[in-house]
Amino acid sequence: MKLPVIRFVVVSFVLLSSGCAGTNFIRATDDSLVLGQTTQEQIKARLGSPFQEGVVTKNEQQLKTSNYAYANAGGGADADGVIPARSQGFYFFNDKLVGYEFTSSYKEDSTNFDSGLISQIKKGTSTRSDVARLLGNPGGKYIYPVIDNNNEQGVNYMYTQTRGSAFSLKFYQKILVITFDKDDVVTKVDYTESGQK
Repeated sequence: MKLPVIRFVVVSFVLLSSGCAGTNFIRATDDSLVLGQTTQEQIKARLGSPFQEGVVTKNEQQLKTSNYAYANAGGGADADGVIPARSQGFYFFNDKLVGYEFTSSYKEDSTNFDSGLISQIKKGTSTRSDVARLLGNPGGKYIYPVIDNNNEQGVNYMYTQTRGSAFSLKFYQKILVITFDKDDVVTKVDYTESGQK
């Protein structure tokens, strides 16, 4: 599986270069999102108009995307020198939710995770509950066509941070996507890390 198209670094740059931008939003929780059922209009009714909308192709299918984002240079960051920001993105196929993801560098809902624990996740052995015990609850979930197989589901752990000023911003991002079969056993582990802390 190729990693989903992640838009958050670009969004963060646009937001953070101005220091305070976007509209603050309340994160849509897992229990309010049903993959394959929740519609784009239902998301808009809960969260309002998105900061950004677009289109992306995954597995030869065209998906609509919505992104909600907020940054405030004066807010409470999860680490010194970090400009706090949060973003939640959604993927829709035939107007039904097929994926969502959340990242935050605010102290109260930070999505930072220990990437040193990833080696303990074993394909064909580890289960969904093993992963949750190890890393906590994921920031989002995916089904086909965001992931490759119709009978599998993916979860994601994502963290993005930005440091510096508008003229010398430093970005850092790490993304973990884990795919499970119908028995909740890990079939794939994809991890990427980029930028400078």
